[in-house]
Amino acid sequence: MNFSAALRSFLRQDPDIILVGEIRDYETAEIAIKAALTGHLVLSTLHTNDAPSTITRLLNMGIEPFLVTASLNAIVAQRLVRQICPECKEEVEVNPQALIDLGVPPKEVSEYKLFHGTGCKNCTNTGYKGRIAVYEVMVITDEIKEFILSGATALELKREAQRKGMLTLRQSALQKLKNGLTTVDEVVRNTSRDD
Repeated sequence: MNFSAALRSFLRQDPDIILVGEIRDYETAEIAIKAALTGHLVLSTLHTNDAPSTITRLLNMGIEPFLVTASLNAIVAQRLVRQICPECKEEVEVNPQALIDLGVPPKEVSEYKLFHGTGCKNCTNTGYKGRIAVYEVMVITDEIKEFILSGATALELKREAQRKGMLTLRQSALQKLKNGLTTVDEVVRNTSRDD
């Protein structure tokens, strides 16, 4: 009994939703895609840097582009950033150029009030308490499917997804920064400028 045999056995039970822990190889990817093509909702994880890279990873595993476009609905990339401790949170001054360097449009810099945690008993003097997720959600639209079928790169897919309204991991993290939930250091540590 191996992973693919177990997954085939699950499909015989006709489940509505299948959760595949991680897609690591061609065989697992193929079975997950076949399950999706037969009307099952398949949820899984795949290790990539961002949402568009998932397409490239599946293609590199040997999955045909037409199967990728027929089976995928959406891809979510996520990271966890540390949240500022509410007990010792205080406003901090940051050079406006630092925000612009992070990717904040210059006209929006004045809208940002930045905070950090000074450290207290509640957060064991770290300034952080808990974590909050930042997401990059790429919906597989007809336009994205055309890009995949034409052999577009991850960068081209990313640009098209952004044109359609996708927020990158960096943009999502900047929203959390703007809302006073995390710090500049966390944004830099967990996202790259390309995100």
